Amino acid sequence: LKMGLQKMLCCLFVAACVGLISGSLTSCDEVRKVFQLRQIGPVKSLPERPREGSDLQVCQSRNLTCCSKKMEERYQVAARRDVQNLLQTSSASLKFLISRNVAAFQESFESLIKASENHTNLVLQASYRNMAGEASGLVRELFTDVGLFLLGSELNVDDITSRFFDALFPLVYHHLINPSLSRVTPGYAECVRSARRDLSPFGAAPGVLANQIGRSGVGGRVLLQALHLGVEVINTTDHLVFSRECRRALLRMQYCPHCHGLTLSKPCMGYCLNVMRGCLASMAEVDPHWREFVRSLEGLSARMHGTQDLEQVLLGVHAVVHDAVAHAQRNGPHLSAQVYKVCGRPSRQPAQSVSGQQDGASIPLKAFIRETGNSLATRRKEFLNSLRLYRTFYGGLADQLCVNQLASADGLACWNGADFVKRYKLRALHCSHQASLSVCLSPDKLRPPSPWGTCPLLRPLGDLSSSSSSVPWGTCPLLRPLGDLSSPPSPGDLSSPPSPWGTCPSDTIQIPGRVNSSQQCLIQTPSRVNSV
Repeated sequence: LKMGLQKMLCCLFVAACVGLISGSLTSCDEVRKVFQLRQIGPVKSLPERPREGSDLQVCQSRNLTCCSKKMEERYQVAARRDVQNLLQTSSASLKFLISRNVAAFQESFESLIKASENHTNLVLQASYRNMAGEASGLVRELFTDVGLFLLGSELNVDDITSRFFDALFPLVYHHLINPSLSRVTPGYAECVRSARRDLSPFGAAPGVLANQIGRSGVGGRVLLQALHLGVEVINTTDHLVFSRECRRALLRMQYCPHCHGLTLSKPCMGYCLNVMRGCLASMAEVDPHWREFVRSLEGLSARMHGTQDLEQVLLGVHAVVHDAVAHAQRNGPHLSAQVYKVCGRPSRQPAQSVSGQQDGASIPLKAFIRETGNSLATRRKEFLNSLRLYRTFYGGLADQLCVNQLASADGLACWNGADFVKRYKLRALHCSHQASLSVCLSPDKLRPPSPWGTCPLLRPLGDLSSSSSSVPWGTCPLLRPLGDLSSPPSPGDLSSPPSPWGTCPSDTIQIPGRVNSSQQCLIQTPSRVNSV
């Protein structure tokens, strides 16, 4: 009995709607009310009663209508705006996830660098307290440069470590190797500093530290660049420019029913899928590359361990510095002789006191204990677990919008683009960039090539986990690829690294206000910008 009653009510509703379409429309009050409520435009120029619609271009009808040509134009703008808002709403959680983690990773890097700096200063204070005060400024400069490198500054890792050990050698020489004499003149100190690279007083420590920071730092650096790229992709797809054909299809699907007084109607599911899959065909292009982007981030994260574990490396800098100073101290007599040969013997006065000078090897070092819950590895794991939920986001976006927002539920009366019907008779098709919207709406028509040709909306993500000698997406990316994230270059190759995207090619434009060149290039797609 209940099912029979539902069927009867449905038939009555369909009959009533068909009656409206067939010519029984008598008032436009509801249309005017909704027009004003949705802020589509001013209502003073709207028809007060049904009229002939011979001037309409999309919402044409043989019967009376509540629409004018001006209303039709405003409806088209509203339809486009509605879908644009839905796109932004749908991607808001994904964008927030990535943006929030960009900020979180940057904050983690800064906290980690500060903790490593403090620990290095504590070790120097405990082992070599006579020079620790002067050395603290050098340590601060070292970690400041490392932080800038991680955040994308084009600094040379070899230069960073070389500057540190160059400046450290005069302190070690005067406080540990020749502690019986007071400070020398600035000119002599500069000579000692300049001799450091030839004398190698710290052994292999400078090279070891540069290699460790370079290999681990490039992973963290590229992770941040990849996340910035992800946000850029979302921003671009959020503001997709619809073709004229698509705008007319959205108008017909969403607002043409209003012309017949059907302000509460929704499009049939199959009809909605065909329109949205056609209009968002370029979004489907993004899907395989977005999946690959997520997979590559997983691969990058998996490789950030051992010598490529940034947290482990930075929290171990104190040990490298301590061992370097101890090495110089053990070889003090030999280094003194070498310095005398290069810089001569300075005229100096005896120091007032050298008591309390400690041998660095006499103080055992305690390992820095990390809080597991706050480690970078844990944060990366949590982020990737959340990001995996959006792996198929772009592939199912059109369907998601229809199912959750736009379309009528299956079994209910709905709008098929021309009439109010009980069910949609055409099948829902899968539209791709190789064809236009028309095949989704008219299966018997062949569709022209995509306005993007062989350059889809998103091919810049590429493979972030394995290197490739050629760029598979040719010369027409939306954004330049990040390149190989899994094989960090040697420290010597990290000096002034080229932007992962290179320079903006001739077919791209620059995003105003971007300081980092790696986020400046956007491809021009004039074929997508059509007049209303």
